[in-house]
Amino acid sequence: MKLVRYGAIGQERPGLIDKSGQLRDLSAYVKDLDGEAYSPASLAKLAAIDPASLPAVNGKPRLGAPVTGISKFVAIGLNYSDHAKETGNPIPSEPIFFLKANTALSGPNDPVEKPRGSTKLDWEVEIAAIIGSTAKYVSESDALNHVAGYCVCNDVSERNFQIERLGQWTKGKSHDTFGPVGPWLVTKDEIPDVQKLSMWLDVNGKRRQTGSTATMIFSMAKCISYVSQFMTLRPGDIVTTGTPPGVGTGMKPPQFLNVGDVVTLGIEALGEQRQEIIAA
Repeated sequence: MKLVRYGAIGQERPGLIDKSGQLRDLSAYVKDLDGEAYSPASLAKLAAIDPASLPAVNGKPRLGAPVTGISKFVAIGLNYSDHAKETGNPIPSEPIFFLKANTALSGPNDPVEKPRGSTKLDWEVEIAAIIGSTAKYVSESDALNHVAGYCVCNDVSERNFQIERLGQWTKGKSHDTFGPVGPWLVTKDEIPDVQKLSMWLDVNGKRRQTGSTATMIFSMAKCISYVSQFMTLRPGDIVTTGTPPGVGTGMKPPQFLNVGDVVTLGIEALGEQRQEIIAA
């Protein structure tokens, strides 16, 4: 299934995309797409519905992030060897992770704000997992059993805030709109191998990132298992897992985003995003 939340900000409704690409309303079955809706039992009930029986939604409404009510937004850093090298960092011996503020979560095509005082606004195409059942001290072999599905994520970053303004990475990762997720959650049964998906990102129509989940240093399963050793992952929580090379800070000379720039990105089988940069 491809599950979505559609409508104006703060007024989103649950829906799904049928095999023909038609958006259909799910609000007769679930109030919203939160952790409870993404539980294994709930997903099984939704999967049993005939999509043709659901009301079709006309037009092209805004799509919000495909999950709401999250308890945490976890991000893995430096998880592709070429990306670590381009940023001048050693390849990590174990996963590096940090938290993005929950308020950074936004829709896949919503504008991205350039913060006040920002000088180094950057992009990162990533694959994210949304948790479907509580994960605490889970093994790597069991980790993906706790996943509801996968999404595209742009881990928007302000490098000056992140690296030069002291403190932890969270400072440069958490401004409002710095977490576009979607356009939909693709349930894990539709993804035969999460470690074999191509990914890309363009800025103003020019290719900046080309990669594959096959080159992740730590697999999706390893990332989820690892994080669960330090904090409990609740249903609905997001774990985004790092970016391939091609970020602005790694270019020679470095290049960063300005107001009016347009970022487009996508991952095989998971859909595409588009964001215009606006002033905060």
